[in-house]
Amino acid sequence: MEHEMRAEYEEGVLPHADTPVKIWHMVRLDGTLAMCGRELAPAAATQSAEVWGTPQGEPFCHSCGALYLREHPGDIA
Repeated sequence: MEHEMRAEYEEGVLPHADTPVKIWHMVRLDGTLAMCGRELAPAAATQSAEVWGTPQGEPFCHSCGALYLREHPGDIA
C-alpha cells in the first residue's frame, strides 16, 4: 500500500502555499483520512512518505507514525 504525508493546519486556517503546518499525518495515497482517523483538507499540502522521519516531516503525528510502522516495519528512519 502506498502512502503520503498530508498537512494539518490550525483550526479555521485555509491551506495556502505559505500556511504553516501544525502537524503532518500519514494517509493512503491521494486520501484525506489520516491513519489516526483525522479527516484532513483535500487542498492540504502533501509530501512523499519518504520524508517521514526526517526534519522535513516534523512535527509528525505519533499515532500515524505507530500505525505506519505496523504496515512498514522495515522503514524505520
